[in-house]
Amino acid sequence: MTAQNTHKGIVLMIAAVLALSVQDGLSRLLGGRYDVLMVVMIRYWFFAGFVIALALRRPGGILAQTTTQPLIHLARAALLVTEVCVMVKAYTLIGLGNTHAVFACCPLIITALSGPLLGERVGWQRWTAIGIGFAGMMVMLQPGSGLFVWAALLPLASATMFGLYSLLTRLATRKEDSFTSLFWSGIFGSVLMTIAGVSHWQAVTGPDWVWMALYGSIAVLANWLLIRCYEEAEASAVQPFAYLQLVFVAAIGVAFFGENMKVNVMIGAAIVVAAGIVTIWNSRSDRPAP
Repeated sequence: MTAQNTHKGIVLMIAAVLALSVQDGLSRLLGGRYDVLMVVMIRYWFFAGFVIALALRRPGGILAQTTTQPLIHLARAALLVTEVCVMVKAYTLIGLGNTHAVFACCPLIITALSGPLLGERVGWQRWTAIGIGFAGMMVMLQPGSGLFVWAALLPLASATMFGLYSLLTRLATRKEDSFTSLFWSGIFGSVLMTIAGVSHWQAVTGPDWVWMALYGSIAVLANWLLIRCYEEAEASAVQPFAYLQLVFVAAIGVAFFGENMKVNVMIGAAIVVAAGIVTIWNSRSDRPAP
């Protein structure tokens, strides 16, 4: 990858993170007005349409998107749809900024689980970063202080589920290309969310259909930007910029929903983000030279 590719990848990552932040703001808005399962179901319908459109542009079309790992993809989809639903519920209970502050521990969870589940090497530097990140989580949550409600555990559960989803994706892409994983995430996820959400359908007002359409479209745009980003640059080079989502969603929460983040949450989040960036950097350093 050239420096130009990396710079373009960084710009695409920042654009993707901004789109994801707007998507989360719309999740917060719609999840507060309608049943969460219904809102996520509609989002997945857009996602399924997106991956089908991409598949039609590839050689062989949809019929070429076969898989030898259907159970892994089904498990991935189940983890992802549950994670999304839990996150959207957390937005409505503790706000965007607080939710993402806790969710920022996700890269550390992935690193901690990659050893026992995938047999990847996790050196002392990464374990140190994980320990520091855990300390940051304690600063945020302050167990027993009464400053954080039980709902703060929702983004922690969500981060764990997304970590497991990410590890299963790594496992799946050892045998199949990344688009196959994306395709079946969209298809299986849409089916699962339809089964879960169709009985929770509520009448949508005219103006809110506009927000629903924008919500689904932004979700598709964010996924497309991420795909383009990873086509241009290595994941380790652009991943630290994904933490800008915490800044963006906090700003959206303050500006549009009147949210605020306590000082201990901001300090703890800064510790967790720093530990995550160190983990990403160590992962990049461990990679053999080309």
